[in-house]
Amino acid sequence: MTSHSNFTRPNFTRRAALAAGAAGVVLALSACAGGASGASGQNAAGDQIKKLSIIVPANPGGGWDQTGRAMQQDLQSNKLVTSAQVSNIGGGGGTNGLAKLATEKDVNTLMVMGYVMVGAVETNAAKTRLEDTTPIARLTEEPLVLVVPASSKYQSVKDLVDDIKANGKGVAITGGSAGGADHILAGQILKSQGVESDKLNYIGYSGGGESIAALLGNKVQAGISGVGEYAEQVKAGKVRALAVSGTSEAPALPGVKPLKDQGVDVVLTNWRGVVAPGSIDDAQKAKLTEVVTKLHGTEAWKATLAKNNWADAFLAGDEFKTFLTEDIAKVKTTLTEIGLVK
Repeated sequence: MTSHSNFTRPNFTRRAALAAGAAGVVLALSACAGGASGASGQNAAGDQIKKLSIIVPANPGGGWDQTGRAMQQDLQSNKLVTSAQVSNIGGGGGTNGLAKLATEKDVNTLMVMGYVMVGAVETNAAKTRLEDTTPIARLTEEPLVLVVPASSKYQSVKDLVDDIKANGKGVAITGGSAGGADHILAGQILKSQGVESDKLNYIGYSGGGESIAALLGNKVQAGISGVGEYAEQVKAGKVRALAVSGTSEAPALPGVKPLKDQGVDVVLTNWRGVVAPGSIDDAQKAKLTEVVTKLHGTEAWKATLAKNNWADAFLAGDEFKTFLTEDIAKVKTTLTEIGLVK
């Protein structure tokens, strides 16, 4: 089976070969049309992007939608684009939106994506992959939190892991959809402690509300979700946090130690970013990277991060491409180890 984790598929390699010709076309259009945008949305060299399309590969209301609409507002309020239009294409853990991006002709298009999509591409065996896109920037990240019911006998991560070692699938862990960040974190915790993947009993739900109900009803022994999903329940004393998955304590849950400070060598954050169509050339990629980089530097975006409790995880261009390549490989390995992909 051919590996797809190095971004060497045709959509990526051909851009370098076409870049010089494409740049010439852009300059020619500028000379002939006075810098006006063409029908495809392409801008002449040096021109500001006028109309930007943002694909949110999920239904309204979730984290990707919040990210896309925050970008829309802050890009327009800072006059970095004349207009930004958001369209929602839900389903398949984001892979339906990914398929739409693959056929997009407007070069001024960004799609919100993130860690969940990396796993969804693998578990859905999606024909269109993230390697078929042009990575633009990673924007934000959020740690996950491992919790247990308030009445639980587990006082530490070690207590939970030891019980799984002894009782295997008699211990259930809940979280988001199978193959997502929550499931992957559960698998990584057990792997780091030498527990076989076939002992993991993971019960996935489509939303944090359902997993909280399972926890509060003592139908499961532990739960994993984003800090933002569980923080209020922790503060209300309804569930107890054992650990967070970042490199340090999460501001929303002070006093809850990271896994790595508790003898579990695992760090995982649910990051979000944006990619563009794989068919764009280097000049068009540079223009989109520039506008997102400018957005990152605005006070409005800093306020958006603070308001949503999002950590700034900005990586642009080739640095993001390298990160994404490595993340795809890691996620595929983990999903294979916990039996979700072959």
